[in-house]
Parts: sequence; C-alpha cells; structure tokens
Amino acid sequence: MKMKYETDRLVLQVLTDAAADRVLKFYQNNREVFEPYEVERSKNFYTEQYHKTLLQCEYNLAVKQSAVRFWVSEKTEPERIIGTVSLQGIRYDFFCSAILGYKFDREFWGRGYARESIVQCLEIAFVEMNLHRIEACTLPENKPSRKLLERLGFAWEGTRRQSVKLHGCWRDHEVYALLAEEAKLLLGFL
Repeated sequence: MKMKYETDRLVLQVLTDAAADRVLKFYQNNREVFEPYEVERSKNFYTEQYHKTLLQCEYNLAVKQSAVRFWVSEKTEPERIIGTVSLQGIRYDFFCSAILGYKFDREFWGRGYARESIVQCLEIAFVEMNLHRIEACTLPENKPSRKLLERLGFAWEGTRRQSVKLHGCWRDHEVYALLAEEAKLLLGFL
C-alpha cells in the first residue's frame, strides 16, 4: 500500500502531523454536519495539537496497515482537504476484513467525490491489501450514505441494535458489506 493515490480528479493521501492545521480547518468548517453522526468530542478536539497527535498515530497505523485514513483533496487545489475515506479495524487473520468510513465537506457534496474516493479505497483494500470483506455502517436516517453504499454494490445485512453511543444515547446502525468478488465485478477491479 502506498501513502498517496490519485484518481481522475482527486488526491488521496495519508498525511503527516505537518497537515494538522488543514485537518483542523476541515473539521471546523463541517462541525455542525459531522457531530450528529459521531461520538462526543474531547474538549481539545478542535485544537491543532490534538490533530497533530492524531495524525502521528494514524500515520503509524497506516505503516503497520492496521488502519488507514486517506485525506482527500482536489487535484486543482491539493492543499485543501475536502474529505476523508478510511479503513479501520483491518484484520488479516481468518476475517481478512475492514470497516469503511468516509465524510466529506458539505461544500463538495453532489459532485461524486465520495464515490470516486471510496472506489479507490476499495481497490486498495481488495487488490493491494487482499482483503475479502469491507463493512460500512450508517445511522438509519442517513439516507444519502445508505444510497451511496447501495450504488457501490454494498448489500444491506441488517441492523445492529443500539451498537453505538452518540451524545449520550444508544443508536442503531444499518450494516452494509461488500465482498472482494462482488467489487471486482461491479467496480471493474482486475
């Protein structure tokens, strides 16, 4: 696995701690959009030092291939972060699986950037990392995310009841999964 990839319009890369200011700006610009879908943030989350430390940790995890977060930018403006796509909980044992995560700056919704980034990430997962299964979870009311997963060929597998605690409340998650053979056929991987 490489630390940087390019698609037709985008750059996906694992960032170092030198990009902490750009990552912080991405989260600050989308705070209202992201927070309802994520666990409560620590008091120092919206500081550059927090993201510097987090990026150092994420870089080390990517080197070990136990988790990887690609930060997404347009080729025309590579310094501006517009989204992120990640593989968490990577397992190479008898599961050969990971959990897909993604989020994009609301200013860039509707341009196909999430799909383009996820397809690249899936190709890395299935072709380069030789994983067998990728899962993705969404809140039931997150219809745009559910539709995106379905368009990518992910199959709905069911509901994980009260599987995540968000802002003090246990919430259900809709579980979707895509297998390597399906992705290779549907998305044209070699």
